[in-house]
Amino acid sequence: MSREILTVVETVSNEKGLNPEDIFEAIEDALVVSTKKKVYTEQPEVAVRVAIDRTTGDYDTYRYWTVVADEDHEMPACQLAITDLDQEEWSIGDVKEEQIESIEFGRIAATQAKQVIIQKIREAERALVADAFEPRIGEMMYGEVKKQTRDGYIIDLGDNAEGYLARDHMLPREQLRVKSRINAILYHVNRENRGAQLLLSRTHPEMLSALMQKEVPEIAEQIIEIRNVARLPGTRAKISVKTNDHRIDPVGACIGMRGTRIQAVQQELDGERIDVVVWSDDPAQYIISALEPADVSSIILDEDTQTADIIFSTNDQLARAIGSQGQNVRLASELTGYKLNMMLEEEYQQRQENESKAFIELFYERLEVDQDLAQALVDIGFTSIEEVAYVPVETFYDIEGLDDEAIDMIQERAKEVVIADELFKQQNMKEPSQELQDLEGMTVSWAYKMAQKDIITVDDLAEQAVFDLEDIEGLDAETAGKLIMKARESWFDE
Repeated sequence: MSREILTVVETVSNEKGLNPEDIFEAIEDALVVSTKKKVYTEQPEVAVRVAIDRTTGDYDTYRYWTVVADEDHEMPACQLAITDLDQEEWSIGDVKEEQIESIEFGRIAATQAKQVIIQKIREAERALVADAFEPRIGEMMYGEVKKQTRDGYIIDLGDNAEGYLARDHMLPREQLRVKSRINAILYHVNRENRGAQLLLSRTHPEMLSALMQKEVPEIAEQIIEIRNVARLPGTRAKISVKTNDHRIDPVGACIGMRGTRIQAVQQELDGERIDVVVWSDDPAQYIISALEPADVSSIILDEDTQTADIIFSTNDQLARAIGSQGQNVRLASELTGYKLNMMLEEEYQQRQENESKAFIELFYERLEVDQDLAQALVDIGFTSIEEVAYVPVETFYDIEGLDDEAIDMIQERAKEVVIADELFKQQNMKEPSQELQDLEGMTVSWAYKMAQKDIITVDDLAEQAVFDLEDIEGLDAETAGKLIMKARESWFDE
């Protein structure tokens, strides 16, 4: 029988291209299953292992028990209690085993073990496929439609590899036929034992990048670089490109003579309209390019919030920027990473006027200055009381008739307002008890910070551990421990 095992390993290894060690392990598992079914039918929990000599094919079978604590001794068929053994020789976690008679690796055993071996082989085959294709994620695959399923298509990729193209990763109006050839991006490799393994997509942004690389030699040669891609699959897309050679026009190179290059890509993507945009490290210029063919009148950026106000001079230009069903602005926003607020010049001016009126009213009421001075503060760019309070004095010099004494008075008043607002906010904060504030060694600052952690009273503090207070700024572990012990003194008062 030893020769038969070696023959099985060699045959399966050659036919399936699998590691012989995986097949040996599969046969060992199969012999374990067969042994338990034949010898220990009434005791399925019995622990058995089989060891095959990789050189001769001979094998031995062992029954084993794991040494456990007395309170964990629940399965006598595969466990031994520590007190039943010589504790100088054995310890918890050790494995005691004894050799038993091995069953014959014959037709009956092979039949019983068939499913185990098949499963192991399938797992090994999936691992081989995963190892081969995982480095190729993001790469375009070319294959033949092999079979249609309820939710997608099986694609033959050659070399016994199959990919799965789900319907929700196909272009909206796309219909495939068996035997037709197709391009798709490999976007995921599934290592689990269930489901399709190589997952394909024709809607991912990488699909457009790969097709452009295929059609535009300058991209393949890295003379032109693709920076961003935004797609509404099958409808419209935007792709931004950057040239690494100033002598080459990146947009012209991507479009090609009479549009031949871009048309080839569009044809592959079922007529998807593709806008090629020049990438720029200037966000404003990048956004303006992304919104073409619309002409932007002006743009106001907020890089902290990644938002931009885009102003247009006419309704016609605004409509172009938005595009049919909002496609153009949606893709431009995705391409640039900015939230784009579109408006006409009249709307923007009205908004600016409303904001100016609001700021003037704010300064007039809170700083108690006259309307002209409030207007002047707005005119030089102030938009908050905090700015008025803390900007350098020189900022005010553009306001005519305002001397240093008046500036000092305005800033002092602004600081008073800021402090008053901060105190108002703190009124909603939890307040520590007076007893906690008066505790020996306590500071008011620490007491208020504890109150935000729901430590309001001395008794609350007494129930804490040092690590509960470790995030309070300025309070070290030693001092925290002393405060807690001081609070606990009330526990021992008679």
